[in-house]
Amino acid sequence: MTLKAVLFDMDGTLVDSESVHFTCWNDILAPFGVSYDEDEFCQRFSGRPTLEAAIEVVEQYNLSVTPQWLAQAKYDAFEEFVLTQLPALMPFAKEILHKVKQSGLKMALVTGSARLEALPILKGYGFYELFDCVVTKDDVQNPKPAGDPYLLALSTLGISAEQAIAVEDTHTGVTAATNAKVAVVAIPNKHTLEHDLSLAFSRMDNLQQLWQWVQTKL
Repeated sequence: MTLKAVLFDMDGTLVDSESVHFTCWNDILAPFGVSYDEDEFCQRFSGRPTLEAAIEVVEQYNLSVTPQWLAQAKYDAFEEFVLTQLPALMPFAKEILHKVKQSGLKMALVTGSARLEALPILKGYGFYELFDCVVTKDDVQNPKPAGDPYLLALSTLGISAEQAIAVEDTHTGVTAATNAKVAVVAIPNKHTLEHDLSLAFSRMDNLQQLWQWVQTKL
C-alpha cells in the first residue's frame, strides 16, 4: 500500500477519556439510584454512540426520562468537564502525533464525540493544528459505527481508502473504518480489551508500535 494518511480516533486512542465519560454517566444516573462498576460500564459502552447507550440504560432501569434527555445531560456534563480539565493522554500520544506530522503524512481526527466535547481537548493539548481534518459526530448524518465519518475524512483529504489507515480502540470504531474500506490498526485500552477487534488487520499494544509500523511504509 502507498500510505498517505493516518486517521486517528480520539477517545481511548489519543486521550484516556473513557473514565471521564464513565464518571459523567454515573453522576447523571445517581439521582435515579443507578450506578455502574467502571470496568463493566466501559466494556459495555465504550465507543458506542451516546444516544444508543442512553436508550439501553433507560429501558433497562425503566427511567422516567427520555433517552434524548439523558444523552443531552451526558453531553452537557462532559463538555463542562473538559472546559476546566483535560483527560490524561494515552501513552506516546503527543510524541507520535508530532512524528506522524513531521513525516509528511496527512492526519485526520475521526471521533464519535461531539464537536464541543472534542475541541477543548484538541486545543487544550495543542493538537488541533496538527490535523489536516477533524471530523466529529456533528459533521455526519450517520456517526460511527457507520462509515460516514471516515468517508468524509477521506473526501476532505482528497485520498482513497487504500491510501489511509485508521487507528481505533473499540469495536464500534473498527467497524466504522471497515465500513469505509479503510484498513484499521486496533490499539485496545484497559476498557476495550474484550471488544471484538477481529476486523482490524493488526492489533498493537500502543502508539509507539504503530509508529514503528508506519515507518516501514514511508
